[in-house]
Amino acid sequence: MTYDLAIEASGLLKSYGKTEVLRGVDINVRKGSVFALLGPNGSGKTTTVRILSTLTSLDGGMAKIAGFDVVRERRAVRRRITLTGQQAAIDKNQTGAENLYMMARLSGLSGGEAKERAAHLLERFDLTDAGGRRLGTYSGGMARRLDLAASLVGAPSIVFLDEPTTGLDPRSRMALWGVIADLAAGGLTVFLTTQYLEEADRLADRVALLDEGRVVAEGTPEELKERVSGQRLDLELADHQAFEDVLSLLGHRVVEKDRDLLTIGVPTDGSAAQIRTLLDEVDLDRSRVTKFTVHSATLDDVFLALTGRTAPDVEAERVKETVGG
Repeated sequence: MTYDLAIEASGLLKSYGKTEVLRGVDINVRKGSVFALLGPNGSGKTTTVRILSTLTSLDGGMAKIAGFDVVRERRAVRRRITLTGQQAAIDKNQTGAENLYMMARLSGLSGGEAKERAAHLLERFDLTDAGGRRLGTYSGGMARRLDLAASLVGAPSIVFLDEPTTGLDPRSRMALWGVIADLAAGGLTVFLTTQYLEEADRLADRVALLDEGRVVAEGTPEELKERVSGQRLDLELADHQAFEDVLSLLGHRVVEKDRDLLTIGVPTDGSAAQIRTLLDEVDLDRSRVTKFTVHSATLDDVFLALTGRTAPDVEAERVKETVGG
């Protein structure tokens, strides 16, 4: 294993019956970095995490965590990782402090050590004032922070977060992003699965896009965005006929379209010359385009360009998949 890699996986294969969930997945994650695995429902994200965290067997390939093989050295792997899933795994009938104390005792700490560890984690996650309240009174964001705090009781070096902000309101989501960024800044390795493209763009040092059990692209967020062009020209069309005409003229170059809003997006290098050329190509007599804007490419553009579909509506897909993640 390369010295600075916390996670190393190659050729991961996994099937459930006749359904191939992973079809040769390769992943390398540097120590102390944030790695985001992006993909739609059914792409294999959760299955990948479960294999790397020793919860699911693999059918083929190899994976090492902190230098330890996930099959032959499972116990050593588990001592170095923690996994936080999509739903909080803490007891709603206990207070925040009681939950953390219980987890610390289960981890083998003495009573005094467990109390000290619980207090430290409550402070670290800005939950000290709420520590004496039952979890049932916590907001969704507070409960997710406590769940993450509980997963760190054993002082792991690698944290797996499987869609940790799904279902949270925007304010709570942003607060949890700050917590995740702080974890990485403190030296932990964070492996994050998400369907929120903004989440990966903001937090991750590197991103891999998983689609139908294969990694179809990997790189920094900026590198991935450069693959579909550094800029995007968005056109607002005058009517439905103009929309269909421009869509036909641009063909495969279209990376975004909305028939209801009459908008079409196409890659551009951002130069005035190319923008003028594109406008002349689709609207020489100035009757089709009513407005245009130019902006930087996003991971949404990458997602569409590499998978052939727009990013999933996460809020409409809160029901966790039973197979494939």
